[in-house]
Amino acid sequence: MSADILKVARRVLELEADAVRALAERLDERFDRAVTLLEACRGRVVVTGMGKSGLVGKKLAATLAGTGTPALFLHPADGLHGDLGMLVRGDVIVALSNSGETGELLALLPTIKRLAVPLVVLTGNPRSRLAQHGDVVLDASVREEACPMNLTPTASTAAALALGDALAIAVLTRRGISPEDFAQLHPGGALGRRLVRVDELMHGGAEIPTVRETASLRDVIREMSAKRFGATAVVDAAGVLVGIVTDGDLRRAFERGGGTLPSTAAAVMTRGPKTVGRADLAATALELMERHGITQLLIVDEMSRPDGILHLHDLLRGKIA
Repeated sequence: MSADILKVARRVLELEADAVRALAERLDERFDRAVTLLEACRGRVVVTGMGKSGLVGKKLAATLAGTGTPALFLHPADGLHGDLGMLVRGDVIVALSNSGETGELLALLPTIKRLAVPLVVLTGNPRSRLAQHGDVVLDASVREEACPMNLTPTASTAAALALGDALAIAVLTRRGISPEDFAQLHPGGALGRRLVRVDELMHGGAEIPTVRETASLRDVIREMSAKRFGATAVVDAAGVLVGIVTDGDLRRAFERGGGTLPSTAAAVMTRGPKTVGRADLAATALELMERHGITQLLIVDEMSRPDGILHLHDLLRGKIA
């Protein structure tokens, strides 16, 4: 391994890290105004930029859309040839340009002004012509690029990317987006699966195996066989959960009794079973089942009454496990 190459790589990472740290120190009320504009937007946030700035802009648009802010990317060259129809009153436009002198972006300004669309400029040159027309200007300038010739966009794109992420997450925070809201925006893939709630997978109503604590073992076995979860909830006279009987409980009771079983559910049940609520994440239910080595989990309501049941197979089908 070449020591010179490692030195080059470390220099790149250090310069880019320094560029991002410098951004944090420069944040001021302009950033807050930009967040306010995006939060108040009743249309879409239209992100635009050319070249490497455009690639960063696509990431920003995707992050905004994925965190609850309707957003799209408009390529400025396409905008000059008909796609400006994407931009309407009520939108907010975020323009990225390191130089602030990108011709295609400057050519969009008359339409932006005619539509009275607020313009947020994210640039490395706060004195540029593009910045002069911005309603809010975010300074993403860097001391130098990580390229040894100080030419290839590296530190500047890292800074713009980080500042865009800060903007998106600040808007998410201001909007008060919850994990449940986030799950609705990511129904597929690992993110969505991590945020699936218990009530989306559980069995409820008549499907819940339930017996009274005074029920006979014959009734317990009949209920377990009919509902086919390998377990049944045990409730008191008020319908409050007091225990659970599983296949394992029956086997252990049979062994303890030398081949005979107790007469009631209360005598064989496990008291204080592990439970979750219907609003809990399915991933939380899975962690609980794995930690305690169980394959069924009861869901209870605010009165500790059985509200549902979840089997490990349900988590497998939901791709949680």
